Amino acid sequence: MARLRRWELRACARHGHATYAPTEPALAGRLSGTTGVGEVWRCLRCSDFVLGPPHARGPADEAPLVLRGKALRQAVILRLLAAERLLRAVLLGLATYGVLRFRDARGSIQAWLERYLPAFRATGVHVDQFALVRDLQHALAARSSQLTLVAALLGAYAALEAIEGVGLWLLKRWGEYFAAVATAIFLPLEVRELIKGVTFTRAGAFAINVAAVIYLLLAKRLFGLRGGRAAYDQERHGDSLLEVEAAAAAEPEQRPATIGSASARR
Repeated sequence: MARLRRWELRACARHGHATYAPTEPALAGRLSGTTGVGEVWRCLRCSDFVLGPPHARGPADEAPLVLRGKALRQAVILRLLAAERLLRAVLLGLATYGVLRFRDARGSIQAWLERYLPAFRATGVHVDQFALVRDLQHALAARSSQLTLVAALLGAYAALEAIEGVGLWLLKRWGEYFAAVATAIFLPLEVRELIKGVTFTRAGAFAINVAAVIYLLLAKRLFGLRGGRAAYDQERHGDSLLEVEAAAAAEPEQRPATIGSASARR
């Protein structure tokens, strides 16, 4: 049982238990008990009984929808994807800054090359054949407006990745849609880059993005897939401990007569 609830137990270890006392007597009785040291309440996330008063009280339909089961596992995956997007945003932001600094410092870089490249050539080193030197010379030959455009595109891409990352990290529905659409839009460009030449970085990024789009579409039921939002909400509520216990409380003949003593034993 502990293995089945390891995600919930880890979440409770990090964030603490989430207990709630519903105002409905029958449901409250299924979620609570008494022991020799005081009252206990079941955690809405991990289902364990926790000593002490509940963190909140109110009607069952106003209880917080705590992540557990499949929803909790999906949240972990989404936040890993969000962390990858936010890392990309930081790297693209640094690249944007680098292009702008390069644009403003082209004169000094050009002067440095004109001063030291002849000395390297005199030693017999074919520096002009180095890819880094060729790329640098091509960049120096570019117009300032071209570099400004490159910086603007990099900055826009960084902002796009940042929005994706924030939306996914906060587990927002709009973030899932935004990430799926934004990632899918750039897949043809990634295919084009792979056609030019397959590298580990390009292939890895393409595989991650394809997997992310498929996962978001199917697991989160976007754009009406697998029942759409209605089926997604039903699945979320179906994992709720309150929903399960409320259904059980509606069948008095199946309700254990010794819930209090069972609670105490736990």
